[in-house]
Amino acid sequence: MESLKHGVPIIGWPMYAEQRMNATMLSNEVGVAIKMPLIGDKLETLVVGREEIKRVVRMVMEGEEGKRIRSRAKELEVGGRAALCCGGPSYETLARVTESWKHHINFCMLSL
Repeated sequence: MESLKHGVPIIGWPMYAEQRMNATMLSNEVGVAIKMPLIGDKLETLVVGREEIKRVVRMVMEGEEGKRIRSRAKELEVGGRAALCCGGPSYETLARVTESWKHHINFCMLSL
């Protein structure tokens, strides 16, 4: 979200947990990322060579696909900033979660 808040495209380089799914979604559905091609069977042994890194970075910075991704990231910049600002949906959701935790902690403390 922070990249999009600043209108910066993403090179998805998933390492563990839900990152592979997130990189696919940002690349295929949202259109703000290029996934780094990973070579290997197991997550622990995945290798990416420097030439591949160079190719993908150039693709994002100079290529046609990169142009589309940069443009899409800029489009989402305004919405990303609004979502994270005071009063925005991300801000408000986090505020509600925080309040819920405070109430839960107070309830637990009263039960002691």
